[in-house]
Amino acid sequence: MGSENQSMPPATSAELLQAQAELWCHTYGYLKSTALRCAIKLGIPNAISRCGGGGASLSELHAALPVAPSKRPCLSRLMRFLAASGIFEEDDDTTAAAQAGDDHSTGVVRYRLTAASRLLVDDNDDVASLSPFTAGCVVPSYFMASLRLAEWLQIEDGVAAAETPFMMAHGTSFFGMVGRDAEFGDGFNEAMGSDSRFVTGIVVRECREVFTGVRSLVDVGGGDGTMAKAIADAFPHMRCSVLERPQLVDGLQADDGKVEFVAGDMMEFIPPADAILLKFILHDWSDEDCVTILKRCKEAISAGGPKGKVIIIDTVIGSAVSKQTFEAQLLMDFAMMVLLTGKEREEEQWSRMFMDAGFTRYKISPILGTRSLIEVYP
Repeated sequence: MGSENQSMPPATSAELLQAQAELWCHTYGYLKSTALRCAIKLGIPNAISRCGGGGASLSELHAALPVAPSKRPCLSRLMRFLAASGIFEEDDDTTAAAQAGDDHSTGVVRYRLTAASRLLVDDNDDVASLSPFTAGCVVPSYFMASLRLAEWLQIEDGVAAAETPFMMAHGTSFFGMVGRDAEFGDGFNEAMGSDSRFVTGIVVRECREVFTGVRSLVDVGGGDGTMAKAIADAFPHMRCSVLERPQLVDGLQADDGKVEFVAGDMMEFIPPADAILLKFILHDWSDEDCVTILKRCKEAISAGGPKGKVIIIDTVIGSAVSKQTFEAQLLMDFAMMVLLTGKEREEEQWSRMFMDAGFTRYKISPILGTRSLIEVYP
């Protein structure tokens, strides 16, 4: 018989125990998210930042954080876990002193920010904080929906079947809950605003040529106008508008006339403009719905002028430059399966949707980490 039919040699005890450890890491992986949320809620990244480049000791964290005195021993365990997970760096000044040739040290453990946890600092002038987005995605309703995935996968699609595990868990769609539950909706909008502020800073700094010649822009599903306002500030000649759900627009006010808010349904109509912006919108929707949205975009830019285009900021699976970025793309795709009817797409899937909507060409620039900037032309 061929070697492919031969059974594998039995695993050694060491291999079995290593495999068990790997399963433990997967089994309890959700605790990484909850520990990170806890750190944000306690204000740990802010506290470490305020201690300067030398980091913060446990005693300094005790003084700065709202942790009950009786729970302080637990804080050290939380910090040790987050440091092992790569959120913070942990060292003691004995090691630091030895490296500096200093014999005077106290052996105090200090915690410093990493590249990731710097993005969680609220008063960072260099980059917008991602704390609202990170904490907003670790909520019970998301977790409860994910626990229904196996049950949902076994049910055939039909009139009585829930469209998503989220709907199975909560009896309504994701955006249905956004509309009916004020706390949930506020958290979602705050999370999306956080992401917009972060991405906008990079887009305006690194992708200015994308807006060359654009006189008017509509940000579809642009929330409170965070991104549209930043674009309007960076390009004063441009007229910027935000198309949003009526219930959201009712609570918003134009900012010194820089941005106009328009209430409407992107499935039905998008105001005419030179450019239509879709930031992290299409991944929420099925292919069929995306084609409908893209057709409305094509109508809008056709009415807006001869040089119109659609600017999409979204994931193109396979564009990742690192294993971690690729894993992040797949995690977001998994989240879309649990929460919504959408998905993250490979270039072939994007191309098919563009052609089905009547566009003739597109350009993908994988310059936004997990996401790409896509320009689509009639």
